[in-house]
Amino acid sequence: MSAPQEPRAASVTAKPAPDDLVQPSQIGVAPIARRELSRRATAWALWDWGSASFNAVITTFVFSRYIASDLFVDPAIVDAAGDSGSPELTRALAENASIVAWAIAIAGVLVAALAPVIGQRSDGGGRRKLWVAVNTGVTIVAMIGMCFVAPVPEYIWLGAALLAAGNLFFEFASVNYNAMLHQVSTKEALGRTSGYGWGMGYVGGIVLLGLLLVLFIFPLADPDAGGVLQIPNGREGGALDVRLAVLASAIWFLVFALPLLLRVPEVPPTGAAPKRVGMLESYRILFRTIGRIRRTAPKTLLFLVASAIFRDGLSGVFTFGAIIASSVFGFSSEEVILFAIAANVMAGAGTFIGGWADDRFGPKIVIVISLIVLSLSGLAVLFVEGKGMFWVFGLALSTFVGPVQSASRSFMARITPAGREGEMFGLYATTGRAVSFLAPTLFGIFVTVAGDVRFGILGIVLVLVAGLLLVLPVHPKPTVIEGEPSAAAARAD
Repeated sequence: MSAPQEPRAASVTAKPAPDDLVQPSQIGVAPIARRELSRRATAWALWDWGSASFNAVITTFVFSRYIASDLFVDPAIVDAAGDSGSPELTRALAENASIVAWAIAIAGVLVAALAPVIGQRSDGGGRRKLWVAVNTGVTIVAMIGMCFVAPVPEYIWLGAALLAAGNLFFEFASVNYNAMLHQVSTKEALGRTSGYGWGMGYVGGIVLLGLLLVLFIFPLADPDAGGVLQIPNGREGGALDVRLAVLASAIWFLVFALPLLLRVPEVPPTGAAPKRVGMLESYRILFRTIGRIRRTAPKTLLFLVASAIFRDGLSGVFTFGAIIASSVFGFSSEEVILFAIAANVMAGAGTFIGGWADDRFGPKIVIVISLIVLSLSGLAVLFVEGKGMFWVFGLALSTFVGPVQSASRSFMARITPAGREGEMFGLYATTGRAVSFLAPTLFGIFVTVAGDVRFGILGIVLVLVAGLLLVLPVHPKPTVIEGEPSAAAARAD
């Protein structure tokens, strides 16, 4: 990618025709050539492609599953259990899974406490790209640190700490990254551009997992070697297959984050929010905004709460699915990766079909039906036996995650008051992160109380059902703001 071209410099040498200029949605950004905006959108979406390395490899299918595995259980307990397992091994695996869950939950609580500061400073301070770079960099450093987590029981605490830190700074990077959507899209194309980035994330995850499967994890060359590079795996081999896969994922994230940093200009200061505010003032601003929404658009506030809850449940499906697959159903490393690739394919296909259903039947129907199927499939995982049945219901869960995510954003666009898009979508992102501890916390509680990883799915199902019940009274109709009836009417179908 070449360095970004400033609009003024471009106008000196080759001024675009007026019909070729488009207006980005971001306040304070001058009209630019349509082709240049498209290039910026691609550079922006490549960050999503690269971030799949963290979502898919670290939190979902490889590293979190790795530190929750029997590699971090006392070898004496593992040897005594043999192939048939034992109550002691089941309890030890449950303890490991709960450690992973609590690490992610702690990160979620910290995100909830700090997200208002992060989000508000990205609105008007003119340092949005800077903070994407800083937080992405810290996330990549945490990923590199995970390479040093050897398969020794005591190292699980280092792995959990790095997992929590990575989640924390990845969420901070995502807040600013999502806010950059307005810089790379026109107002009319926000949905398509957002979907483009989301799709790039799914495809990036598929490509990366496939490469890792062949290079590091799948024993193509030798049953005792990892991948075509013949990297040793297991406790005796230091689990180098997993640790080097994590290192490769960190490099992947770095490479595909660079186009955004090189191509998309920094946002100009807009004055939309204070450049520097303290924690207390940030919450005062947040609560004033929420109070205004409650008075003038209560259904919008209800949807913000509902979507925040069920989106956290969706995150839990992917975060803990691999742990359940390996700990309960006995999936090997290569089987987990194969399932991960299939899950991403199904999620992408589900998103495409869900988008068609959204336009034809409305987003609420898509959300409600998807959440019902997700809840029933989650409950089925609690009772079924065998890898084949997990494949059936696990892929059903994956298929309906994408449509809920896509329809949720569409729903928000329909009920957002005219002229309040930036404020409302910023709050949409903030509330989503403010409850990001719910699914991990409930997963950890159920696992800890039951002493069995399988029962953690109940915590995720409870979160999904709570979001479903809260979204039922909300209808995707335009919100009428006091004193702005004509603007609201303009959104009518």
